[in-house]
Amino acid sequence: MSGIFRFGENVEGYAVPVLNEREVRASAGILFFFAMVAFMNAWMLGNFRLTRIFVVAFLVDFTIRIFINPRFAPSLIVGRFAVRNQVPEYVGAPQKRFAWAIGFALALAMLFLIVIYNVIGPINLLVCAACLTLMFFESAFGICLGCKVYNAFHKEQAQLCPGGTCDVPVRQDIQKIGAAQALIVVAFLAMIALVSRAIPVPVDAPTLLNAAPAAEAGSSGDCTPPDWAVAMGHAEKWKLHHNCK
Repeated sequence: MSGIFRFGENVEGYAVPVLNEREVRASAGILFFFAMVAFMNAWMLGNFRLTRIFVVAFLVDFTIRIFINPRFAPSLIVGRFAVRNQVPEYVGAPQKRFAWAIGFALALAMLFLIVIYNVIGPINLLVCAACLTLMFFESAFGICLGCKVYNAFHKEQAQLCPGGTCDVPVRQDIQKIGAAQALIVVAFLAMIALVSRAIPVPVDAPTLLNAAPAAEAGSSGDCTPPDWAVAMGHAEKWKLHHNCK
């Protein structure tokens, strides 16, 4: 039984239980992809069905990770398969459990808001944005934001962080960013801003908002956007999400 209900693997030479960072990042990328698809369906088309399905799947996956064993979590199994030919990169399991507990709490909140009570409002956007941010940083940069919070609540500091970030890193020349490189990034962003202003939008161009099927009036019969939606420029999306023409 102890072999099933545990968190992390005991690997010779490591003082704490560890996880394979490569499969953790792969799992985060997989979840981020489906989360973004669900989020865009809700935001652009007013279709929350995929979001509700994803929230349930996400919560089940993280429940297995935290309370049973990460090796049995579906997304981590798929992630392990995806990186099966790569050399494992061992990281400390304790801080990962803390970080995943944050994700579990966010998923639990979304379960009550979206799935059970069908609440639509800015709180959902904030929770979704938090989840997407955590998964994006994990998958794209190998940065576990929740793990960084771990040290603030535990006397024993995190060990075996990805890329050796638990220790004070000595950056090599290949890692340093010079003034010329920083200037290139700033110039690139400025160019994108100029291009976005220069390219006109055709008056008769179809948009996702206009392409969405017209639905009946909101279930409450009131299609007047609330003040918070108007203040944040969310009035049209609010009407779409509430089935208002």
